[in-house]
Amino acid sequence: MTQRVIAGALALACLVAPYAFAEQASQEQAREALAKKSDDADTEKALEEVFQAAEKSYTLLKKGERTLTFAADYSLVRDTLVETLRQNGNVFSVVGRSEAQHTFTNSFTFDYGVWDNLTFSVRLPLVAKYDTERDLSRYSVGDVSTSVRWQPWEAVRGKPVYTLYGSLSLPTGDSPYDINPDNDLSTGSGFYSLGFGLNASYIIDPVVLFGSVGYAYNMKVSDVDQVRGGRLLQDVDPGDTLSMSAGFAYSLSYDVSLSASYQMSHSLKTEYTFADGSLEGTESTSALMNFALGVRTDPDTIVNVNAGFGMTEDSPDVLLGISMPLDIKGLKSE
Repeated sequence: MTQRVIAGALALACLVAPYAFAEQASQEQAREALAKKSDDADTEKALEEVFQAAEKSYTLLKKGERTLTFAADYSLVRDTLVETLRQNGNVFSVVGRSEAQHTFTNSFTFDYGVWDNLTFSVRLPLVAKYDTERDLSRYSVGDVSTSVRWQPWEAVRGKPVYTLYGSLSLPTGDSPYDINPDNDLSTGSGFYSLGFGLNASYIIDPVVLFGSVGYAYNMKVSDVDQVRGGRLLQDVDPGDTLSMSAGFAYSLSYDVSLSASYQMSHSLKTEYTFADGSLEGTESTSALMNFALGVRTDPDTIVNVNAGFGMTEDSPDVLLGISMPLDIKGLKSE
């Protein structure tokens, strides 16, 4: 049964999971300037960073080991956007445009074992985005992210394994504040994000239970100088993000495993500063259910296929993905 547990743990470790704005003097202008745009950053991006670390919470690389993982993910967001705005104590809703946004992401993640209990990672996403409602498309690099995972205590059989992580997301993708939001799409958030948190896992043969909690500090964007709805947007202060996940992986055999996870992220209010005043957005919550099948194709390779769906209005409607390790000559240590 121990081999089955190890197979399930390795399968879960290879998973890559995938996944708010503004008001003004007249309601007609607010509809353009302050409604959440289909190309704006949303909770899905915060989820993506935090839960990638959570999936690898119980399997750190040995010192000097290197791995390269490829993942292909698809998400669909279809909705009529409604933004609740607040100014001078008054609250009202602004209806935005309908969207049907399809996002395809090919990502490469490089992991390196600095020590036996410390792993460094870099992730490069390549994004293709389509909005079929507005007939727009965009192909570009997404936000590059780095992370470190540290296991302070050795794993002891019969006890939970804890891992601390820190992550940094860089605004390398096309920023929503550098484009014309009416005629183009963004592939990045537009701001730096610094995250940290705790992962935990526990083996109950043949099941692995896992969970995580995290916090992301999203840094302010200054000197935007973007016109939205006839108003000059100068600064954006994104709300910070709280996140959690929980799930399990079950090993059906040495070659096949199943996993299920629940992932939730809550974003605090975003503040927008225009040339003629500041506005405050609302808080948002994204929740996802994700299911994955891991199949061992050879002793060193596990291919994972996952499917998921959103459970709140702020979540993607559909999530699909596949991930696998890449065997490149010279990558592995001797």
